[in-house]
Amino acid sequence: MKTITISAFALAAALAASAAPQALSAQETTTMAEETEAPFESENDPFIWLEEARSVPALSWVRSENERVDQTLGNDPRFAELKAEALAILDSEDRIPYVSFTPHGLMNFWQDAKNPKGVLRLTTLDSYRTDSPQWETVLDIDALAREEGREWVFAGFNCLPPEGNRCMVGLSDGGKDANEMREFDVEARQFVDGGFRLSESQGGVSWIDDDTLLVSRDFGEGTLTESLYPFTTRLWKRGTPIEDAPEIFRGEPSDVSAGAILLRDSTGTVQARAAYRGLSFHERAYYLQQGEKWTRLAMPEKSGLFGIVDGHVLFSTDVPWTVDGITFPADSIVAADLEEWKADPNGAAKSLVWAPGERQTKQGASITANSMFVNLLDNVRGQVLKFDYENGEWVSRRVALPDNATVGVAASDNESDRIMYSVTDFLTPSTLYYSDGSGAPEVLKTSPARFSAEGMEVEQFEAISKDGTRIPYFVVKPAGMTMDGTTPTLLSGYGGFQVPRLPGYLGTTGKLWLERGGAYVLGNMRGGGEFGPEWHQTAIRENKQRTWDDFIAIAEDLVKRGITSPQHLGIQGGSQGGLLVGTAFTQRPDLYNAAIVQIPLFDMLRYHEIGRGASWIGEYGDPRIAEQRGWIEPYSPYQKLTQDTDFPTPFYITSTADDRTHPAHGRKAAARMSAQGQAYYYYEDMTGGHSGGVDNDQRAKLLALQHVYLMQQLMDEGGGYDED
Repeated sequence: MKTITISAFALAAALAASAAPQALSAQETTTMAEETEAPFESENDPFIWLEEARSVPALSWVRSENERVDQTLGNDPRFAELKAEALAILDSEDRIPYVSFTPHGLMNFWQDAKNPKGVLRLTTLDSYRTDSPQWETVLDIDALAREEGREWVFAGFNCLPPEGNRCMVGLSDGGKDANEMREFDVEARQFVDGGFRLSESQGGVSWIDDDTLLVSRDFGEGTLTESLYPFTTRLWKRGTPIEDAPEIFRGEPSDVSAGAILLRDSTGTVQARAAYRGLSFHERAYYLQQGEKWTRLAMPEKSGLFGIVDGHVLFSTDVPWTVDGITFPADSIVAADLEEWKADPNGAAKSLVWAPGERQTKQGASITANSMFVNLLDNVRGQVLKFDYENGEWVSRRVALPDNATVGVAASDNESDRIMYSVTDFLTPSTLYYSDGSGAPEVLKTSPARFSAEGMEVEQFEAISKDGTRIPYFVVKPAGMTMDGTTPTLLSGYGGFQVPRLPGYLGTTGKLWLERGGAYVLGNMRGGGEFGPEWHQTAIRENKQRTWDDFIAIAEDLVKRGITSPQHLGIQGGSQGGLLVGTAFTQRPDLYNAAIVQIPLFDMLRYHEIGRGASWIGEYGDPRIAEQRGWIEPYSPYQKLTQDTDFPTPFYITSTADDRTHPAHGRKAAARMSAQGQAYYYYEDMTGGHSGGVDNDQRAKLLALQHVYLMQQLMDEGGGYDED
C-alpha cells in the first residue's frame, strides 16, 4: 500500500488462593538499589535504579519477578489450554495473509510455527486469489537471525520507486524502535555486498536515486534531540563514508525530531524536497527547498503535508486555517496546484477538497494511479471515500463497502487502480475486498471464525462524564444477558494522541474471554481520535484529567446498568492506555478488581527523563515547569501508590527492549507496591519491544497469563487475591 500521510475450576480457585502474589521486602529492594553505581537521586526515589534498563541488579529483579509469575499464573491449570488456543489462532495457516502491491508482485510478511521471526515472501495476484497461494521467499528473518546469532525483528522495507528493486531493510535487535538498516536487492534475494548500511539508530532514510540516500539518523554528539530522535539530515552518496556526507537540513536540539523528506507523485517521481521540525508531538514547522534555500511554509503548526494527487499538493489541518479570507475547518483536506505551490508555496491559491461532517474524521489516505482514497470514521463507523479531480473541482464518491463496520484500505497500487479493502467488526471475521478500479469491490478472502459468536451481541451506549460530556462505548456480551452485575467484564481503552480505538474482530479475546462467559467493553474517551482533532485537543495537557474522568464514567455506567459490578470489572490498556489504567485504579480503586497495565507510562513526574518521554510533552505538559507540574502531579499514578490504600491487584507487563515508554515505569510501580506489602504481579518480556512479543509463542504466553489473571480476579469464587 502506498500511504500518503506524511494498527479443573475448583482446583484453579484453590491454586489462585495458595499462589497469590508475594511482595519483595523493602530491605530486598534497597539492597538491590545499593548494588548499582548509577548516579541517580536515590534519596527522592528508592526505586530509581530500575530505570537502568539492562543493569545487572535491574535484570536480576526482573528475572525474579518473571519466575514468580511463571510459578503462580503460569501454574494455573488453565494456562496451558489458554496458551494453546491463542497460539493456534496466531499460527493459523488459514488467516488472511495481508499484502502490499510491489513491482515484483504481492508481498507479505508472515509469521507462524515454522517461521516464528517471520519470512518476507512474494506471490502473484492470480495465485493469491486461490485458497493456497504459491509463495516465493524473499528474505527469511529466522535464517538471518540464526546465521548472525541475533534476535532480529523485521522492521520494514523502504524501496526506490518505481522499480522497487533496491531497498533498505530495517532490522531491530529484540524489537526496539531503533533499528539497523541494510541495502537489499529484491531480484537477487540478498543483501548488497558493500551496499548502504547504517548502524542501530532511530530515524529513517529516503531513496533519491540508485546511488543516493537522504539519511536522518544518530550521527554522534550533537545530532539527537532531548527526546533522543535525530534532528539533522545528510545526503549520502554510494561509496563515500557516512561521516563525510554533507548535512542538508538541521532542526534544533529542542525539537522532538526534525528531518528532510521527499514528496513523490503516484509514478514515484520526486516533485519536491521538503523538511519538518517537530516543535512538539502535535506541532510541526514545514519547509520547502527552493534551490539552496529552505522556505518555511505558512501553515498552522497543527497541520501537515498530506501528499500529491492529480497535479495538486494536499494538506491536512487539525485546526481552522484561514488563507486569503477563506477559513478551512479543522480536520479538512486542502489543495494547491503543485506547480504554483513549488514556485510560490505561500502564495499559491488554496482550495477545499473535503471537510468533515458532525462526528466525522479522516484516518489517513492511500493512492492508486488515478485516485485518492480516504479512510473516514462516521460516529466510529468506517467508510472509504474515493477522490478525483474532475473538470476543475474535487469529486468524492463513497466506496461500496458494508455499513456498520470498521473499513479501510488494506493495499493500493500506485501503478494501476488495483486496491484492497479490509472490513471487520467485533463478531464478524475480517474480510478482504478487491477491485481493479473498473467495478465495485468484491470479496477476495475471508478469515475463518476463531470463536463462537452465537448468542452474542454488540451494543453502543453513552456515559456522562464529570463535565457532562457524553462518552460513547461499545459492549460485546451475550444476548439477553441478565443485568444483575455478575458478568465478568473487561474494559479497554486508549484516549490519547488522537489515536482512535475501533471495533475489530475479537479473535483471541473472543476465544479466551467471551467464550468463557466474559463481556468486553471498548471506550472512546476524549484524547483519542474517534471524532477528530477537537476530540483529542480538548483532553490534553491542562485538560488531560478529562480522559481519566471519561474512562471512570464508563466504568460507573457499566455498574449502573447492571452489566457488571466492581467485583467483576477489570480494565486493560497499553502505553498511553497503560497510563489510563494506572490513573483509573489509583483514582478509583473501589471500582475495579483487576487492572492489566501494559508497557505503561506511570511516573509522570519523571517521564520526560525516562526513555523518549520528552517527546510527549505536547500531550501531557512539562513537569519541570511549576504550572504544568500542577496539571500532572494530581494524576501521576506512581506517586498515588500509597501504603494506606486498598488497591485491586494489578498486573504490570513491560518489555526490556521497549525503548519508547521504557520498562522502568512498570518496574518502579511494582517495586513500590512490593516494598509496601501490597499485592501485584509483574512480568517483563525480555526480548519484545513496545509492541510486545517478537514471535507468536511469546505473544500467546502473554495472552494466556493475562487471561488466567482475569479469570482468577473476576471469575473465580473469592475474586482473586485475598491478603487476609
